[in-house]
Amino acid sequence: MVEIKCTWAQGADQTLGLPAYETTGAAGADLRANLPQGAVVLPPMGRALISTGLHMEIPQGFEVQIRPRSGLALKQGLTLPNAPGTIDSDYRGVVGVIVLNLGADPFEITHGMRIAQMVAAPVVQATFATVAALGSTQRAGGGFGSTGVE
Repeated sequence: MVEIKCTWAQGADQTLGLPAYETTGAAGADLRANLPQGAVVLPPMGRALISTGLHMEIPQGFEVQIRPRSGLALKQGLTLPNAPGTIDSDYRGVVGVIVLNLGADPFEITHGMRIAQMVAAPVVQATFATVAALGSTQRAGGGFGSTGVE
């Protein structure tokens, strides 16, 4: 278990509470729209940055991934265009969620609505080196669909 420390942004509605897991087996904790100034209506193909009202201190060696909620994606067409979004351990600004309405109708995001889920994940940083040649594989340079697996 990893602890993510949180503080509230100025003017945020703290009564919404911190991100929470809705079931004991949930991988993602729900994030809520913190919109004390009022709802945001997204037209079809519209997108917006929705505040959670939270600042987070994520331990070094971890990230938080922001993912769409499957129910909103299926029923309303609400998704995240940069999914999964990454919050790095050294970011301390207000956490926002970029939402996109792929539905046919306008969609209203209301104050307190569960708009996304966050997953804490370990991070491994790589080193990079220039080499004379790369090792060979059966796939080689084959691109999308080149494995023959449907």
